[in-house]
Amino acid sequence: MFSYHVKLALRSLRRNPGITALMVMAIALGISVCVITLTVYHGMSSNPIWWKNDRLYAITLDSWDPEEPADDERPALPPEQLTYRDAEAVTASTIPARSVRMMKTGGVLSSGESASDVLPERVQLRVTTAGFFGMFDVPFAYGGGWQAAADAGPEPVIVLSKAMNEHFFAGANSVGRTLRWNDREFRVVGVLEDWHPSPKFFDLNNGSFDDPEEAYVPFGWLPALELASTGNTNCWKPEGRESYLDFLNSECVWIQAWAELPDAATRARMQEFIDGYVNEQRKSGRFARPDNNRLTPVDQWLADNEVVRNDNRMLVALAFAFLSVCLINTVGLLLAKFLGGATVTGIRRALGASRRQIFLQLLTEAGLLAAVGATVGLVLASLGLLGLRAMYDAGSSGFRNVMYVDAWSIAMAVALAVVSALAAGLYPAWRVGRLAPAVYLKS
Repeated sequence: MFSYHVKLALRSLRRNPGITALMVMAIALGISVCVITLTVYHGMSSNPIWWKNDRLYAITLDSWDPEEPADDERPALPPEQLTYRDAEAVTASTIPARSVRMMKTGGVLSSGESASDVLPERVQLRVTTAGFFGMFDVPFAYGGGWQAAADAGPEPVIVLSKAMNEHFFAGANSVGRTLRWNDREFRVVGVLEDWHPSPKFFDLNNGSFDDPEEAYVPFGWLPALELASTGNTNCWKPEGRESYLDFLNSECVWIQAWAELPDAATRARMQEFIDGYVNEQRKSGRFARPDNNRLTPVDQWLADNEVVRNDNRMLVALAFAFLSVCLINTVGLLLAKFLGGATVTGIRRALGASRRQIFLQLLTEAGLLAAVGATVGLVLASLGLLGLRAMYDAGSSGFRNVMYVDAWSIAMAVALAVVSALAAGLYPAWRVGRLAPAVYLKS
């Protein structure tokens, strides 16, 4: 019976190709706008490391000015980063399975091989500790990270992104080869696979959707080379910072710290540890604000830092409003079309078709329209997202990493097609199915 309904629906749609095309395009435009908006919103609001959400925690302490909060818009939250000495102290604990402290810096990478004709490249580097790669499940194409001893050395080792490996070594396995950074030779110990977590949850300071850094070096190089941060550095206390050591001992916050805490007991012990550390520091006159020492899981971290803002949610609402307008127009066109074919419907009723069969046949026709509209809409959404990616490819924004059609986008298109078929077809099909056939038989 379903195939018979489909056959009748196809014949009906072919009788009015202009109206059919108009209805398909109305549904397609509405669905394409929704798919584009929902795809970007989903990419922006999703947790890129959801499978470890109950294990990974950002560490924050409120060492800020006792007279005012670190952020006037979010006064209940401590600063997003730590001072150098606080980060060193809290990540020295053996309680976490892993802990990481890190910051971002810049520099020029050049080939360490004199015969190379590869041009130097200005890059962003992440200066971090050995646990970074295992904690955040960073995928490797070749080699791996360094050992903890390399941080203390520090050892001249470096991990490259896939793009940097392609630039300097044409994508080959470069483990064991050398590059120069800061007039020093560094030995490549690992090369990453394509890795673009969006949002960039582990460091939201300069842009939640910035690309990850192009290279990674041990944290010990920070004091050894007196590296300057290219991330955010916020200071509140007037201090004499005559030397780099003075800066390291200052109240400026510029280091990110994370811990991997596998269970509730470990989290409780770590919370007790950082509370105890703050209480000890109070004895020397620091931490004058009330206790606000936090271990924040990734999803809450993204929410606290307002990665998805209200205007993004407003765009989603506007997209669905646009789809609603498209469907209302489709309802009017379908109703006019079904009423125009009421004579055929009357004949079918006279020949024994029930109201239920008429209703299902007309709903099938609306379903075909919605299916074709969803397919065209998905194509339009793909083209729209490609256009947005091309626009963002001109800059350094990582927004382009969430602008592509994936399985989630296709599932949304299918769901919207079902909703569109029901929303557009239910009333016209019910209305025509209730008509008395005798009136139309006379005509």
